[in-house]
Amino acid sequence: MLYFSKLRIIFITLISSLFIIFALSNLLNFDNKIFNKKINLGLDLQGGSYLLLEIDNDPVIVQKLQNLTVTIRNYFKEKNIRITNFKLLNQTLVFTSDENSKQIILDEFASEESELNPYYERFKSHQLDIVEEDNFFKVSFSKQGIVNLKTSSQDQALEIVRRRIDEIGTNEPNILKRGNDRILVELPGLDDPMRIKSLLGKTANLTFRFVTNNTEDSFGAEKLEFEDGTEEAMVSKRIVLSGENLLDAQPRMDTENNETVVTFSLDRVGAKRFGKATSNGIGKRLAIVLDGKVISAPVIRDTIATGSGQISGGFTFQSATDLALLLRSGALPAPLNIIEERTVGPDLGQDSINAGMIALLIGFILVILYIFVKYKIFGIITNIALILNLFILVGILTIFEATLTLPGIAGIILTVGMAVDANVLIFERIKEELKNEKNNLIAFDSGYTKSRTAILDANITTLIAAIILFFMGSGPIKGFSLTLGIGIFTTLFTVYFIARLLTVLYVSKNKEKEGLIR
Repeated sequence: MLYFSKLRIIFITLISSLFIIFALSNLLNFDNKIFNKKINLGLDLQGGSYLLLEIDNDPVIVQKLQNLTVTIRNYFKEKNIRITNFKLLNQTLVFTSDENSKQIILDEFASEESELNPYYERFKSHQLDIVEEDNFFKVSFSKQGIVNLKTSSQDQALEIVRRRIDEIGTNEPNILKRGNDRILVELPGLDDPMRIKSLLGKTANLTFRFVTNNTEDSFGAEKLEFEDGTEEAMVSKRIVLSGENLLDAQPRMDTENNETVVTFSLDRVGAKRFGKATSNGIGKRLAIVLDGKVISAPVIRDTIATGSGQISGGFTFQSATDLALLLRSGALPAPLNIIEERTVGPDLGQDSINAGMIALLIGFILVILYIFVKYKIFGIITNIALILNLFILVGILTIFEATLTLPGIAGIILTVGMAVDANVLIFERIKEELKNEKNNLIAFDSGYTKSRTAILDANITTLIAAIILFFMGSGPIKGFSLTLGIGIFTTLFTVYFIARLLTVLYVSKNKEKEGLIR
């Protein structure tokens, strides 16, 4: 029957009031932390920068195979098996051995007891392939191995990109995976992406290596340029210390030399290595190498056993801040290339907001007028429920501090249409019931009850579509599906609780009146 208990009325009033307050917090500033929430505007509404980054996994593959080269050489050297002619060709490790050792080598790679683990596990799971062809052994990553490697690199890169952007303090960045080798970065409100591009474009692979004049160094040497391009140095390939041992890095002003430097502190293992290296290398130059370029190469004057030091290199405070940020966030597993970038100006974003709001306002007014003309007093009830529906929807989005995009506004506009559709179904059903039932209370109750199945079916099928769009879609599609999905629940709440409550109050007072709805 058409009946609402006092407890249910209180519940509906409290829930509606709560969401209305949250919705109004977008327009008013509340001192209360709970209610001081706002909807964030997406890139298309607020303006900002869009970057699509692609991970260059080729260096990672080469590095993995180089590491495998050292392992294989040392392992078979201990077994007194001679392996020669190591080469890396087209992401394939190639080497040879004498005729008598070929089968032994293949057996070692295939043996679960082999000390070549963990590489055995990679061969066993078909991530690495080895073939013997034309007297050459060829080791390479399989298709599955490449996919796993790309996925791992993407996960690491995503986390480091997030750290670097969070360090800058960009408001509500959107950082997402695309495929297995791309990362999408959306930065609302940022219309000058040059600093972000500079930070994301650096791998930040930091190493400490000794400068040597001996090109025949047992570990090999390579010629590297200084970052300012004014000098070159022959640097040992042997890494004394890497950025993995850094605990912290901060920009500082060195008042003694009147220059900006980057101070760093090392973990326990790094401090021990650094102390030993500086103790044995007094009088030598220690090159600080970042992404293949020498930042500085100071002469070691004394043992540094404290686990801390500083990097100098003619920095401005901004460049020192960025370098410290890069070192704190860690090195990317592979270089990132920017393959697409867009900048949405705030004026264009404001135009989108205005266009969306005008469309919503026009549609809303036309719907309100039509419903009022069609159903009179019940049209007013429907319109009240419709307005509350929008407030509740915005309130829910505000609670979760969701990001509103232009497609999200489209989802809200569609919600308005669906809310009206549900009320139209109910009122038309009530008209049919009044033809056979003279008791207004029974007719209205039957109208709500018998139209419920059709309304639920329509909304559930739409909800399923919204869920599929949310999980299968991306970016703007997610925004549309999110507002549409929430709108379905708010529509059902306002139709069967708010609109029905108002209808009950009116019909109960006019239950003897004929022609309540025409």
